[in-house]
Amino acid sequence: MSAASVSVCIPAYQAGRYVAGTVRSVLSQTFEDFEVVVLDNASSDATPEIVRGFADPRVRVLRNDRVLPLAENWNRAVAESRGRYVKLLCADDLLHPDCLRRQYEVLATDPGIALVCARRDMIDETGAVLAANRGLRGLVGRHEPDAVIRKVVRHGGNPLGEPGGALFRREQFDAVGGWDPGWKFPMDLALWIRLLGHGAFYGQPESLAAFRIAPGTLSAQAGRAEYAEQRALSEDLASDPVWGVRPVDRLVGSAMAPWARLRRVALFLMARSQGARN
Repeated sequence: MSAASVSVCIPAYQAGRYVAGTVRSVLSQTFEDFEVVVLDNASSDATPEIVRGFADPRVRVLRNDRVLPLAENWNRAVAESRGRYVKLLCADDLLHPDCLRRQYEVLATDPGIALVCARRDMIDETGAVLAANRGLRGLVGRHEPDAVIRKVVRHGGNPLGEPGGALFRREQFDAVGGWDPGWKFPMDLALWIRLLGHGAFYGQPESLAAFRIAPGTLSAQAGRAEYAEQRALSEDLASDPVWGVRPVDRLVGSAMAPWARLRRVALFLMARSQGARN
């Protein structure tokens, strides 16, 4: 049996509440040439039983003997995949039905593109949409890497989005060394930046994924530590002459960073309020 074209890698830790819906959202794709790799990170809740309950032959379930750190776990999930193109989907997020088809078409038809990202919806614990069609402001369509990096610096946060909204080439992921454990909160953005050393970026205007905002997630824990890491990453980019970041980009980014953080905090407060009412 030949390998699938696309691998959707789902690292799952204590994900019993959401992981079934996450896997179902992948199995409901209009694109058919994919595999699902679920890596249970030694969960002690119902996660193992839930993920092993899927009889679909496209789903492969693996389990770690011990709980691995985030980057190591995500890297193992990708290492176990067999597809030419890879998406990492957190175990509480969702894909819209056309996500894989639309993103596969971009990478398969343009070898010069290293990363494709789509806009996404922000959802709460129940799946209700808190904010629709978010992200990629000024980044829709095809963009050269240096232009994207300047946008990242000016944004002050992560304008490209979380892993669920992205698709990349396995070969290039391996070439850049995968997820970098030196970062925690901006680990996804740090990978996107390194991938852009291999090709262009393509931003899709439609919302093709849903990012869940819920208590207990890594994103919910973010605060000053996330802000400090984001600023450190932006400074690294601004100081690297290969990207051609201008002084004005750095100034705009310094001004915008607090607003990027406040927007994210506001979404988590909104999700908390919604949860209290439900």
